[in-house]
Amino acid sequence: MSRSPIIKLVESIYQKPNPPTYCVGDTVNVHTLIVEGAETRKQIFKGVVIAKNGEGLSENFTVYRTAYGSSMERVFMLHSPRISDIEVVRPGKVRRAKLYYLRGRTGKSAKIQERFTTSDKKAAVVVEEQPEA
Repeated sequence: MSRSPIIKLVESIYQKPNPPTYCVGDTVNVHTLIVEGAETRKQIFKGVVIAKNGEGLSENFTVYRTAYGSSMERVFMLHSPRISDIEVVRPGKVRRAKLYYLRGRTGKSAKIQERFTTSDKKAAVVVEEQPEA
């Protein structure tokens, strides 16, 4: 069901002008603003994007991570003013839209292959040295 043009116009006022591009399977650093009393600070949540949901102003994504023996996942609203930055650390190569199967997995079974673009492959190729004449 599509949204009416009036709702899209109102939502466009509150949306971020250039949202970052990321995909399911990417390892990301999400920089969130934490308010403690009168002070604000940035906190980084690093993990794998396991799901993307919604559209427009209500678009959100779920990030999953395992740290210190416990796993946690967190849902972030993409256009929230509390999210200052989303940086892709490692693009992932996956064949699913939702990676819920990663929950509870550790080690090799929780690994995601890295996705390479054509420019990355060219940079990764080591140029052989020519023998001196």
